[in-house]
Amino acid sequence: MDSWNPSVRARRTSRGTRKKHSSEAGGVSHDNARLSECFTVIGNHLAQHGELSLVAIGLSAHIQSLPTGAPVDIKSLAARFPEGTVRIARALRELEAHGYLRRTRERTESGRMVTRTVSCNRPGGRRATEPEPEPEPEPDCDYAPGPGPDPDPGWADEPDAGHDEAAGRPVPPPEPQPTPEPPAPEPRTRQRPGPRRRALPDVPQPSWPLPPELLLAAAEILARLARKDPRLVLSGTDAEHLAPGVVAWLERDVSADAVVHALAHRLPYPLHRPAALLAHRLTANLPPPPPFRPVGAPRLPLQNCDRCDLAFRGAEPGTCPGCRHEETHGQLDS
Repeated sequence: MDSWNPSVRARRTSRGTRKKHSSEAGGVSHDNARLSECFTVIGNHLAQHGELSLVAIGLSAHIQSLPTGAPVDIKSLAARFPEGTVRIARALRELEAHGYLRRTRERTESGRMVTRTVSCNRPGGRRATEPEPEPEPEPDCDYAPGPGPDPDPGWADEPDAGHDEAAGRPVPPPEPQPTPEPPAPEPRTRQRPGPRRRALPDVPQPSWPLPPELLLAAAEILARLARKDPRLVLSGTDAEHLAPGVVAWLERDVSADAVVHALAHRLPYPLHRPAALLAHRLTANLPPPPPFRPVGAPRLPLQNCDRCDLAFRGAEPGTCPGCRHEETHGQLDS
């Protein structure tokens, strides 16, 4: 029993004592190449973040690789990647909550509100609004200059710069240098004007001067349009432009209800310019003048009959046509 038998099978070691190789454990192996251009440095605090989602980590890496001024709004990112707007918006909120993004709302010189996005490769770093610390001035040399040498006493024997001993006459002083002109002021940047409002189409005009009562009736009809459809709310300028067209309809013996129905019936959707649509309908759907009254004839005022008290139109007060007919036939019968 004390002899060594070389043919005996070696004892198997326990499974936990052997070293696991990457091929047996199934882990990742790296085949890295050194990059000298077109690369972005990403910290492990972002790449191995324990609370961010995979979409947020990848989105932050993409945003840090973009140049300054590139669009990073939700619509631009959704057009670039297959993820939808909901997932991208959720990832942006995660990055903003953990300090990798800062989004602020600012107003431009033209009054427009824009969103300014700042990407941070390390949360808690210096904000863009804080000024950078000014570097301390470095000395030009490592030693302090000492006192200069004493002036040469022989310099005192030299002639003055303003006197010429050889010629025996004083040297004229140097000509004064011309003073440089001040720089021209920079041209002021003009603000871009807003879009001009397009003019409304023309509307039919009444054949006679506008009386005040017809203008009030036209304004009331235009106000009724807003009660019929809230999209037909008009400004004072638009109502003033459309009022003569409404009066032209009233001159053709069209009732106020008929005008409201003709203008507000079957409106298109969406309605961008309600005043332009009303001006078009006032012109295109203008009814013909009544056949019993020629165009341009003045409208007679209302009168009350002295006999039956009925209203009729006439140039002078008196009896209505019915009473005059009865009087004429009564005289003939007698």
